[in-house]
Amino acid sequence: MRTTVSYKLSDPLKFKYNLLQWCQKYSEIIWLDSNNYSDKYGNYDAILAVDAFTSLKTDFTNAFNALQDYQSSVKDWIFGYLTYDLKNNIEDLKSQNYDGLGFSDLFFFQPKKLFLIKGNKVEVSYLKLVDDEIESDYRSIERFEPLEVFHSDDQIKIKLRIHKDEYFEKAEQMLKHIQHGDIYEANFCQEFYSEDCQINPLDTFIKLNNISKPPFATFLREDDKYLISASPERYIKKTGSKVISQPIKGTAKRSLNVEEDQKLAFELSINEKERSENIMIVDLVRNDLSHTANKGSVKVEELCKVYSFLQVHQMISTISSEVNPEVSPIELLKTTFPMGSMTGAPKISAMKIIENLEETKRGLYSGSVGYFSPNGDFDFNVIIRSILYNQTNRYVSYSVGSAITAKSNPTHEYEECLIKAKAMREVLEN
Repeated sequence: MRTTVSYKLSDPLKFKYNLLQWCQKYSEIIWLDSNNYSDKYGNYDAILAVDAFTSLKTDFTNAFNALQDYQSSVKDWIFGYLTYDLKNNIEDLKSQNYDGLGFSDLFFFQPKKLFLIKGNKVEVSYLKLVDDEIESDYRSIERFEPLEVFHSDDQIKIKLRIHKDEYFEKAEQMLKHIQHGDIYEANFCQEFYSEDCQINPLDTFIKLNNISKPPFATFLREDDKYLISASPERYIKKTGSKVISQPIKGTAKRSLNVEEDQKLAFELSINEKERSENIMIVDLVRNDLSHTANKGSVKVEELCKVYSFLQVHQMISTISSEVNPEVSPIELLKTTFPMGSMTGAPKISAMKIIENLEETKRGLYSGSVGYFSPNGDFDFNVIIRSILYNQTNRYVSYSVGSAITAKSNPTHEYEECLIKAKAMREVLEN
């Protein structure tokens, strides 16, 4: 089905840069880059999938069944995304908020051309119908002259979908739901956007990636729509019979002063409110994984461990389970989606309250991008710290959120949102 050739790279960084420039001619692109982050669960340093041979694009209705049929019939590498609004396929829920972006609810494709980079080696895997292009493509990537970057003269003016006073009112309403016992925690998000503007997606991605260097960076193109993501978070990964999920809950800013930076990381690690947020979501993820796990196999491998990224310190937990071979990969996604870190607890009540208080349809934000390998293993991220762009509508958007719990102070939550928004705003407003 595929022809695979391996090449040794003399300069992996330069090859990655050339590859990303070279692929811009295709209408379907998914670029996943770990930025050489040392992740004991990672398989590759970077992956590029381009040029759909077959694809699946659908709304939420029956989406997981459609994905099940597609994945099991193709039996090949497939890459794509799940939007947050697939919740409506799983539960009796709705998404009626404003949507300026217009992504499909679910999109996957089987790439004709695939590049898998690890260390100083790249595996080039092409479908048989284009395998005569492997050698010439590789040579042109090696020699690729970077394109002249188009810089838009548009002054991007960022607007808020929810203004500060309104944010405080909505956060107070969320706290009332917690006091009444409707929920323990909910991730409340707000959109920042710009209308009638033009950006260069690749240039924007390179800038965002350079100032964040996250382990789950993504550049995605689906015709005229783009995802430019500096995500630090893995949603779920399956390798053989083992499944892991790594929710992030708990954020602190970084400092250029080493002592102060270490102090900020330590303070995050002992912060009672941040730890309780994380632990609530760990319980939710344990419950989600238990639907498909072998009895007694759900384990918390790491609890509330602080990891440091260029922009922020984050508190991450790792939960694992073992599954039987007859459990389909799609069932694992369906029983854990949307991820607990972006919803709340209890999950369904939180999602209903979120829908009522937020002003924007989340769409791809707080959904997931990833891939299935031919044997049914998979790896998916969480779409946060991301810029979304509809080129035809000239609409740019990024959203940020924070977890509201009984211990939340709306002012602190608002400030946390601004810390998370900083990198996206810097890149868009130069």
